[in-house]
Amino acid sequence: MQGCDPLEFTSIYQRNLEDSEDSDGEGGLGNVNRLIMRPPGHSGKAKRGHLCFDASFETGNLGRVDLINEYEYDLFIRPDTCSPRFRFWFNFTVDNVKQDQRVIFNIVNISKYRNVFNENLTPVVKSSTRPKWQRIPKTDVFYQRSLTHHGHYVLSFAFAFDREDEVFQFSIAAPYSYSKLQAYLSCLESKATHLNESFSRELLGNSIQKRRLDVITIGSKGIPSVKNKKRVVVVLARVHPGESPSSFVCQGLLEFLVSSHPLATLLREHVIFKIVPMLNPDGVFLGNYRSTLMGFDLNRSYHIASSWAHPTLRATIDMIIALDKGRDLQLDFVLDIHAHTTLKGCFIYGNTYEDVYRYERHIVFPKLLANTADDYAHSNAMFNSDVNKIGTARRFFCSTLSNKVNCYTFQVSIYGYHAHGSELCIPYNEESYMRCGRNLGKAFLEYYQIIGAIPVSLTSDVGEKKRRPKTHRSKLTARSWHSDRPKTTRSRFMLHFTDVNYDSETSGEELHHSYRYQLSPTRTPHQDRDDHYLKKLGGGGRIKCSRVGSPPPTTYIVMPEPSLSIIDFNLITRNEIDAAAKRKN
Repeated sequence: MQGCDPLEFTSIYQRNLEDSEDSDGEGGLGNVNRLIMRPPGHSGKAKRGHLCFDASFETGNLGRVDLINEYEYDLFIRPDTCSPRFRFWFNFTVDNVKQDQRVIFNIVNISKYRNVFNENLTPVVKSSTRPKWQRIPKTDVFYQRSLTHHGHYVLSFAFAFDREDEVFQFSIAAPYSYSKLQAYLSCLESKATHLNESFSRELLGNSIQKRRLDVITIGSKGIPSVKNKKRVVVVLARVHPGESPSSFVCQGLLEFLVSSHPLATLLREHVIFKIVPMLNPDGVFLGNYRSTLMGFDLNRSYHIASSWAHPTLRATIDMIIALDKGRDLQLDFVLDIHAHTTLKGCFIYGNTYEDVYRYERHIVFPKLLANTADDYAHSNAMFNSDVNKIGTARRFFCSTLSNKVNCYTFQVSIYGYHAHGSELCIPYNEESYMRCGRNLGKAFLEYYQIIGAIPVSLTSDVGEKKRRPKTHRSKLTARSWHSDRPKTTRSRFMLHFTDVNYDSETSGEELHHSYRYQLSPTRTPHQDRDDHYLKKLGGGGRIKCSRVGSPPPTTYIVMPEPSLSIIDFNLITRNEIDAAAKRKN
């Protein structure tokens, strides 16, 4: 099948000698393989400057290259396997370049024209001696409709190769491959030996091409008490292969949870985390954008998942349902991490409920995350019950699991975020994505503090700085030689309730909350106004506190507890409405 159009035959396996046994020849799934672009009429050995394109590697994606002229090339994204309508992710290398050679690359078949390229997103590039990903300057990148390409949106960027003996790699975002995840998890296992039984890596299942579906368990597995069940949080990531930022977010969360930080230690003692870092390993390996090997979008297939077509999804669903039904466990969260290609910042997609109390409980975690993360975008957050999204993790688990479980989608932009109070967009990088993962961990900690699963006193003890023990004699100053400092210290005077005289019906417990408003001992016209205000509200009063032989008593105002009156207008009858209208007239 030599010479066939790789976009037309996307499912042909072409086994290469250099492919490993694990690769199964995926380099032949439509990706270009060491394609050298010679000018017309040239034959023989390629010269320096005849660019060589390659995408036959893990996470690679480039389907076709057309030479337009000496400086310009049209590049075609390979569609997802068995799903040709998805074309957004690209990742390829270029070598055999000439010193200071300038080129223009046109990505001509992007399927999603509404994306953050309209908001100044630019591709990233690195080279063999400069392994850090860098974004191409915006002045060299253009995204617009092209009449030459039948009115399609085209991403064009200019680039100058500054070194000859290097391989340059271009991508829409920093890739995170299946092999990188396996290497990282192996390293994480060796780093987490100090956690003993609080860390485990298990094989949850296998993909269609027999790649591992790992689940990481972090948290103490001690015997829960009779009253308090062990809290469980499930985190899912990389259901869409082209959303590589979600893997960096997941890695940041993992590194925080296994660290020796006191807050991480506190979380491990009270909460169990079940993390599935890569739900679609086949799609990641092949370089797809949204689909599996068989062309399924897993985040639209939860409600129809089968062990034959969606083995990784089926295994994950069975695990989560078993956790929800566990007697000694309380499943609190199912969090699905994604990368957004249209919006900026990080934000939460949640659900809506007819039960107002469940909804109020549901929005607590997003509010805590918004207070923790500087890059949180309130305007992009959304809570709905869209029936068209029933196949997503958020909607499927919301309708399947018990009422106590909160199901969210955590989105982070593939581009960047706006700092608070600024219109400047700050691009994300690997470190800032991992910071998002650490922010998730901190938000989980605050949530469990609020509901009382983690005592607040424990976190306050963590925040206190330990004083350095005085193991050595301090140097004597010149002042201490001449005079000794009086051995007196200042301490706070303790006010006991038994020494307080009450002139109102307020109890001692209410006095504990009445230190906010302190007034002068003498009565003023403002005090009369306050009394009138308190009588109008109904409740509250004044407390006069005095001690024998002490200065004049200090007066405190006790504000009445706030109350909320709920009126159900559906219970108002027509007669009551008419009576109210007559009184008004």
